[in-house]
Amino acid sequence: MGLFEDIKSKILIADGAMGTLLYSYGIDRCFEELNISKPDEVKRIHEAYVQAGADIIQTNTYGANFIKLSRYGLEDETKQINEKAVRIARSAAGSAHVLGTLGGIRTFNKNAYSLEDIKRSFREQLYLLLNEQPDGLLLETYYDLEEAREVLKIARKETELPIILNVSMHEEGVLQDGTPLSEGLKLLADLGADVVGINCRLGPYHMINALEEVPLLEDAYLSVYPNSSLPSLVEGRLVYETDDQYFRDSAMEFRNQGARIIGGCCGTTPNHIRAMAEAVKGLPPVTEKHVKTRKKAAAAVRHERTEPALDELAKEKRSIIVELDPPKQLNFEKFLRAAQELKSAGIDALTLADNSLATPRISNVACGALLKQQLDMRSLVHITCRDRNLIGLQSHLMGLDTLGLSDVLAITGDPSKIGDFPGATSVYDLTSFDLISLIKQFNEGLSYSGKPLGKKTNFSVAAAFNPNVRHIDKAVKRIEKKIDCGADYFISQPVYSEEQLIKIHEETKHLKTPIYIGVMPLTSSRNAEFIHNEIPGIKLSDAIREKMALAGNDKQKQTEEGLTIARSLLDTACDLFNGIYLITPFLRSDLTAELTAYIHKKEKETTNA
Repeated sequence: MGLFEDIKSKILIADGAMGTLLYSYGIDRCFEELNISKPDEVKRIHEAYVQAGADIIQTNTYGANFIKLSRYGLEDETKQINEKAVRIARSAAGSAHVLGTLGGIRTFNKNAYSLEDIKRSFREQLYLLLNEQPDGLLLETYYDLEEAREVLKIARKETELPIILNVSMHEEGVLQDGTPLSEGLKLLADLGADVVGINCRLGPYHMINALEEVPLLEDAYLSVYPNSSLPSLVEGRLVYETDDQYFRDSAMEFRNQGARIIGGCCGTTPNHIRAMAEAVKGLPPVTEKHVKTRKKAAAAVRHERTEPALDELAKEKRSIIVELDPPKQLNFEKFLRAAQELKSAGIDALTLADNSLATPRISNVACGALLKQQLDMRSLVHITCRDRNLIGLQSHLMGLDTLGLSDVLAITGDPSKIGDFPGATSVYDLTSFDLISLIKQFNEGLSYSGKPLGKKTNFSVAAAFNPNVRHIDKAVKRIEKKIDCGADYFISQPVYSEEQLIKIHEETKHLKTPIYIGVMPLTSSRNAEFIHNEIPGIKLSDAIREKMALAGNDKQKQTEEGLTIARSLLDTACDLFNGIYLITPFLRSDLTAELTAYIHKKEKETTNA
């Protein structure tokens, strides 16, 4: 009988892990390459699963696509690796069905690979597998529903073979984009998948709970491939531990939830598969089931802001924000005095960088909380993607909301290699675009995976804008993309040219989203040369560098010249932009306080004129 006929009348047992089993044997490299270098090892694992009772085995091709193989420099071996995989599986299968496996590529960072690149890579691997005539296809571990949808369309168009598509849940019953599992599986079934289900990331407990909310489908069957357990880290290696009896009992539960294909994913072994095969042997498939209805969460409430957001201020009147870097050392008093000076000068908010230039500083969240508590002062807290993974970023946002800090700047962040610890890891789970979208999702009361947070945050989200580029139209395109992601306003890098300020205004005047234009006073010729030559994204004109050089070594003259240049820039900036962003150099709050006073004086003179 063929695979179609078997699925209609039987519960089929699939195999378990290939990669983690090889890993447990001490093999820690590209597992798919073993199809070429160690085919007997791969065949031995296939045979062990068949002997354990597997009716279906999958080819060792989960990551055998161009994108993943290129990480190992093996992209030129894509054809041979896939061809050998099917042949090895076929030689070990006996009466078991052989599925050609294609694994998902996207995780939560959609910007890592374009959808077109993924589709191109998928097509290549698909054709290679189909040429070897497997009994069906297994598309597994798809976190991203969009990717799963698009590759399924390609596969369904190219073959009439059975297609099993397994997605991976972000949380129990929820896909990565917040789609409920039942809706996601129905969508994939409607697109032509013959079997839809779940695999990887979670063990039997959470998968059983999730399937309780999934009805039996009219046009597709259900499959389930749980991990053996949650992994633990033992001496630097991931270890999965689960009792075989637990899987025996779980197989019965999977059968009761309507699963027609039951297999295993990470950490599962032939022993797990044997236990499940023995548990459901001879039992007919379930054709009716009671479906649990998930209770709807109470509607999230947003607490209204007690003060207008900074983007609203800049739309209505002159608004001044000043950046003051949190201290590198555990002496907070000088920082507080500087903040007090700036508050007295009349700024609207103090912006707090997040370990600027990848250098450790006192947490800007702690600074913001203390400023609010001790000075009743508003803070704009920068958030970088560099230092926190997706878990940390969400926790960070929840903490900011709890502290009542609702003004944030979402930025990618300088890479670790330019800072004091160049060997530190730069995380970059998200891009600045992703982070803006995440913050806006929090404003709807939803976590990254779409689960309710219990309340709606009210973050006002700033984004970075670097106008110091050769082609400013491209920088404006990035602004527009960030606006699409939800950015409320922009803060620019410091600008050191009146002509450039005019150009920026001309290129951005069509935007309704406010821009706080950046101005940073220079403190010396040496400071000017450092900024010009070593700070990414900032260039000074020859005229400004010459003026600072002519000030010589006299510190007072250097300061005055730096302020004179800044005032001239502010004269132009204030005519063109409501939002002014002053950057304080070296905690010299006296400089930005003086420039703040200068702006207010100009405003008063203009009003009285």
